[in-house]
Amino acid sequence: MANQIYEELSWLPRPPEDFSALCKSVPEAGTASGRAIRSLACYALDENQLNRLARVIAARRTRADGLASLAPYRLGILSNATIDFLVPALVATAARYGFALECVTTPFGQVLQTALDATSALYCAPLDAVLLALDYRGLPLSGGPADEPAAAAAIALALEQVNMIRSAVHDHAGVPCILQTLARPPETCFGSLDLAMPGTERNLIDAFNRGLAASIDKTQDLLLDIAGIAETVGLADWHDPTLWNLGKIPFSNRFLPLYADVTCRLVASQRGKSRRCLILDLDNTVWGGVIGDDGLEGIALAQGDAEGEAFLSVQRTALALRDRGIVLAVSSKNHDATARLPFQKHPEMLLRENHIAVFQANWNDKATNIKAIASELSLGLESMVFLDDNPAERGLVRQILPEVAIPELPADPALYARTLLASGYFESIAFSKEDRERADFYQNNAKRLALQGKAGDVDSYLRSLDMTIHFAPFDALGRSRITQLINKSNQFNLTTKRYTEMAVAQLEADPSAFTLQVRLKDNFGDNGMISVVICKESEGDWLIDTWLMSCRVLGRGVERAVLNEVVANARSRGISRLIGKYIPTDRNQLVEDHFEKLGFVLLETTSDATTVWELLTKSYEPVDLPITVEHALGATA
Repeated sequence: MANQIYEELSWLPRPPEDFSALCKSVPEAGTASGRAIRSLACYALDENQLNRLARVIAARRTRADGLASLAPYRLGILSNATIDFLVPALVATAARYGFALECVTTPFGQVLQTALDATSALYCAPLDAVLLALDYRGLPLSGGPADEPAAAAAIALALEQVNMIRSAVHDHAGVPCILQTLARPPETCFGSLDLAMPGTERNLIDAFNRGLAASIDKTQDLLLDIAGIAETVGLADWHDPTLWNLGKIPFSNRFLPLYADVTCRLVASQRGKSRRCLILDLDNTVWGGVIGDDGLEGIALAQGDAEGEAFLSVQRTALALRDRGIVLAVSSKNHDATARLPFQKHPEMLLRENHIAVFQANWNDKATNIKAIASELSLGLESMVFLDDNPAERGLVRQILPEVAIPELPADPALYARTLLASGYFESIAFSKEDRERADFYQNNAKRLALQGKAGDVDSYLRSLDMTIHFAPFDALGRSRITQLINKSNQFNLTTKRYTEMAVAQLEADPSAFTLQVRLKDNFGDNGMISVVICKESEGDWLIDTWLMSCRVLGRGVERAVLNEVVANARSRGISRLIGKYIPTDRNQLVEDHFEKLGFVLLETTSDATTVWELLTKSYEPVDLPITVEHALGATA
């Protein structure tokens, strides 16, 4: 059962019996087509079903609007193994995460030659990333047992080969590489001594993987830990010697859906689609039993008790996620005081009230509560994961709120935590100080909303926050966070343009570009970086290329403070006009009237509903706000 979680993607619902018929019924074009495809991709599909759905996607791709509502993503793949069988699985799985994926494959055994050749087919059209899917059998990783110098040389040579490929991709395509760790073989020559013996395959591959992981610290590249996945499901099961001998197929096709999912969830994380909030049911999810019936002493939640320890593992996992910035909330059908009792008084309880950003315990349906939680946290529903042991509740929320991720749970609560983590809903490509503090950011935001209700009027509320806003141009120190915000912000994002870390670095050095990173503090704490602006000069105007903001700071005058800063800098550089665009998506309706509210004048509305706006800088009157303004050293006001 435990291994089936991974092999069968058991956190996803089973596909319906009429899956093939549903594939045939996908509309030919329009947003309904993309939505139907994404809905079908959200089941736990086997290899045949993934291939069938990939054929539907290929057919719709021939239509100009056949994949509407799915974001285009072009992935190059370089591999020293056979990868043709991967492509349909990747294409179908990417739809689960909202992407219309196109894969560019390269000739077998031509990894280095293809990467180094700027005229190769890999670079014939713009890419979004390149997957370097290497197998250990195609790298120069060899050395005699106990020959430490030879082993070190082999590791260095293999890493240098990878670095040559990465550098070529960066130079020729300007996109990140997805670097895949090596799944080592299960066989050993010395037994347990292989790990310590220089020159053995295990020793060499482990050292290579450590070197590869360490190398991404100062680059825009992403790490795909296939070695970890293979070890999780079992190396002897992952490697199929017969398939390798027959066709250089690098792993058992039993794990093709898993490989495709972990790859696509990494792409989704790169584009800011990782989940940010875990909503917990309570009875028989966080503890065993029903608190309203069994009472404080009757619920299962104790060390030394198998059932109690299963639920403690759920709590331990929730706390670990909170420590890395995932916001915790509660949605329980219960009386509020009764639901809070274990958090307050049970001696074995790991979760406490102060860990929960929003506590919804009432008799409303779960979907209503989840919408209320999302609103209170200023997060979209697509940021939510809902953990509930009750299949009826899961089904209802999944039907009403399809944007919310809802893992299916097994009968055994001992596997709840494993299933939640196996789902990859919280996949991360980087971790910063601000990520660590994100849960506190949102928890403090809930306190701000409570204060707003007591303040009496908006002006009093804003003054009571004692806000300080800090403006600075893009710099190396903020680069990683800037890139993260650009790629994950969707609701308050006027154009939803995406930039790699390399492109952000180029903007830092571009004298014709104006860039702004914005941070905010108040008396509840440091909100971190909350806004990013990019303006590009064109014929004496500034085109607002990117303007995004964290939704948790809306309603506090911050967007007006940012405009004050942009206009002040525009005037100092002799810019007479700001031109802004709103490009509508299915997720940024929040800012459709943003420019109008700030006093911009509508110039035109294009056929795709994009609106173009104008603001004359000399006629703009800065607004006095209850916000203290700070500038980085050398920045202009």
